[in-house]
Amino acid sequence: MKRQEHVAEVEEVAIRIRVESLKEGRYLGTSPDVPGLVAEGRSVAETIEIAQGLARKIVESCREHGDPLPAVFLKDRKKTREFLVPVPMP
Repeated sequence: MKRQEHVAEVEEVAIRIRVESLKEGRYLGTSPDVPGLVAEGRSVAETIEIAQGLARKIVESCREHGDPLPAVFLKDRKKTREFLVPVPMP
């Protein structure tokens, strides 16, 4: 008898994160797509990681409290998706 595996489908939404350098050598991240998202880290990578976690918590909080989600999370994601792909120039 073959065992059936169930794979949970994870829904993702791409958001923009703007990262700027602070005078103290740290970085500040905000998002035009997620109002109220402010992340600070010791590196760009850490700042983006913190911002991702905060965005997830903002969505969870909105759902939990019945608040409206930021517009970027309401778009129909079944439409054509667009990607930025780097192409090396010879």
